[in-house]
Amino acid sequence: MATEDKKKKAATQTGFYLVVLAGIAVMANVIAFGLNYRFDVTKTERYTLSQGSARLVADLNSPIEVEAYVTRGLAQLDTFVRDLTDLLKEYERAGKGKFKFTLIEAKTDEEREQAKEAGLQEMAFGETSATGSDQASIAQGYMGLVFKYGSEKGVIPQLAPGRSEGLEFWITNKIREVRDKSEDIKHRIGIITGKDELKLSDTNLVPKQGRGGAPSIQSILEQAFPFYKIENVDLKDGEEAIDAELDGVMITQPRKDYSDKELRRIDEFLMRGNKSLVVYASAVGLKPQDASMTASLNWHNLDKLLTGYGLGVKKNAILDHGAQFRLPIMTATGGISSIRHPGIAHVINDPRFSDDEKLLDTGFAGFFRMDEIAFPFPSSIELLKDKQGDDVKIYAVARSTPAASVHEGESMDMKLQPEWKPKPPYGQHIIAAVAEGNLKAALGEGDGVSMPAKAAEPSRVLVIASSQFITNPFAYSGNGPELGGQFAMMGNIGGDQQLQMIAQPYAQRYLTNTILSVKNTLDWMSGDADLLAASAKILGDPNLTYTSIAKPNISAEDDEAAIRKKDEEYRQKRKALQQQVQWSLTLGMPVLFALFGIGRWRYRQNKKLSHKV
Repeated sequence: MATEDKKKKAATQTGFYLVVLAGIAVMANVIAFGLNYRFDVTKTERYTLSQGSARLVADLNSPIEVEAYVTRGLAQLDTFVRDLTDLLKEYERAGKGKFKFTLIEAKTDEEREQAKEAGLQEMAFGETSATGSDQASIAQGYMGLVFKYGSEKGVIPQLAPGRSEGLEFWITNKIREVRDKSEDIKHRIGIITGKDELKLSDTNLVPKQGRGGAPSIQSILEQAFPFYKIENVDLKDGEEAIDAELDGVMITQPRKDYSDKELRRIDEFLMRGNKSLVVYASAVGLKPQDASMTASLNWHNLDKLLTGYGLGVKKNAILDHGAQFRLPIMTATGGISSIRHPGIAHVINDPRFSDDEKLLDTGFAGFFRMDEIAFPFPSSIELLKDKQGDDVKIYAVARSTPAASVHEGESMDMKLQPEWKPKPPYGQHIIAAVAEGNLKAALGEGDGVSMPAKAAEPSRVLVIASSQFITNPFAYSGNGPELGGQFAMMGNIGGDQQLQMIAQPYAQRYLTNTILSVKNTLDWMSGDADLLAASAKILGDPNLTYTSIAKPNISAEDDEAAIRKKDEEYRQKRKALQQQVQWSLTLGMPVLFALFGIGRWRYRQNKKLSHKV
C-alpha cells in the first residue's frame, strides 16, 4: 500500500510540474506576443533594428511605402526572403503606422513589367547541390525594393541573397534619401580649397588602369549618399566669410600656408555655434606621384588654429613599430611575402587597453563599431584642456601603440625600406582627438574679422592627424602623372610599379573602413546620428576573438625573423584554442549530459536503498 501511495504521489508531482512548465511556456509566449519584441544581445544588433533606423521611420512626416520584389524556390532565396521579411516587419513595428511594405513575387508578365518599370533589374540565381554532386539549380527573377514617399521614389534595383549583412544600412540609407528629396532637406559640407591640398575628389584610391574614370572618395559618397552636398570653399585670403548655411567645413592635407586672416575665417565660422570642423592632415606632407616618398614636416600654420581649441598638434612624424602594419604581396618567384611600414599606423580595437590608453574609440561616431583602421603618416596631438573651459570636452579617439617613436626635423624619408631601425625613446601618442562644446575663439578678432569670444551654441572639432587618411598612400605616391583628354585612355603611364603593386592589397584591406569612417564623420558633422548605428550593419559579423590569448607583443627592436616567430607562436595558440573549442562543443555537452544522467541515476538508486533500510 505504501508503494502504491508513493507511485501516486510521484505521478501527481510529475503532472503538477508538467502543468507548471506548460503554464510558464504559455505565459512566455503571451508576453512575447504582447511585447512584440525580441531581445538581441549581439554586438551589432544583428537580429533587431538599430535605434537610429527605428527613430528615422518613427519621425517621418508621412508614411513610406515599400514594395519588396522577391523570388523564391531555392533554399538560399527562401532563407533570404524570410530574413528580409523579418527585417521589414521590424521597420513596420518601429514606424507605428508610418512604414508599410508589400511582398511581390513577380510571376505574371504584368508583374514582371511593373518591376522593370519601377527600375528593378532582373537577376539569375544559382545554387549548387548540397550533396557535392555536379547538379545545380537556377532561378530567374527579381530581388529588389521600391520606396515611395510623398512625390518621390527610390529604388534598390538588386539585393544579393548571398550577403545579408549591410541590408538594414542600405534600406535606412534609401529611406533617408527619398525623405530628404521629398522634403528638400540638404546637408551641405564645405571643403576648403586653394591650398594645393589633397582632395576628396583625387583619384588615387587604387592603381590607375585607364579606360574609365578611377574612383575617389567624393564620387563614392555622392553616388551612395546623395543627401550630402560637398562644396568647395575658397577662402580667398580671408576676404570672404564662410557660408553660414554650411553644416561644417573640412580641411585636408595642405601644401601651402594658411594666412592668419584665413584661419580667423574658420574660427569665425565655428563661433557661430552648432558648426563642425574636421581636419584630415598632419605635419607629414608628401608630393603626389613622387615615388621617393620624401616628406616635409610642416603644418602650414594649421597648428595656430588647432592649438587654440585645445588640440596641440606637433611638428613630427610618428613611427609605430608595434602597430603590426603589414601587407601580403606576391614575390617574383610566386611566393607570398609581407611588407612593413611603421609610418602607417594600423590602429585596432584592442580591449586589453584601459580607457586612457585605448587605441581606437569605437564609440566615437567616426570610428563607430570599427575593429581596425589605417592612419597613414600620422603626427602626435597633445590635449591642452586648459585652453578651453569646463563646458568643452577634449578627448582622444585614436592612439598609437606604446612602441611608437617620434621623428622631428624638417623632412623624412618615408620610402619602403628592407629594415626599419627604430630609435628610442618609445611611447604612446594620440593621433586623433575631438574638442566639442561651447568653444572659445582660437585666434579671436583681428585682420578685420570680428567674432564673439565664445560660441553661444556647441560646436565641434575633429582632428585626424594623418596626412593621407582619405587616400591610398601607395597609389598616391606610385601612380603616374595625370593625363587629360584621350591620353587618359592609355592607362597608367609612368609611376612606380612596386608602389602600384602594393596599392592594390592596401585598397582591399583598408579602404572600405576608411570610406565608411568618412561617411560616419559626415553624419557627425551634420549632427544626424540616425545612420550611425545602422552604419555598423554594413560591416560583416566580427570574427571569433581570442581575448584569452595575448596578441604578440611586437617591440620596436624586433627584426623580421623575431616578428615571424611571434606571429607563428600566436597562430599556434589560436589553432590550439580552436581545437579545444571544437572538441568541447563536439564532446563536452554530450559528456556533461551523460555525467548528469549517471549522477541522477546513482542518486535515485541510493535513495531507494536508504528507504529499504
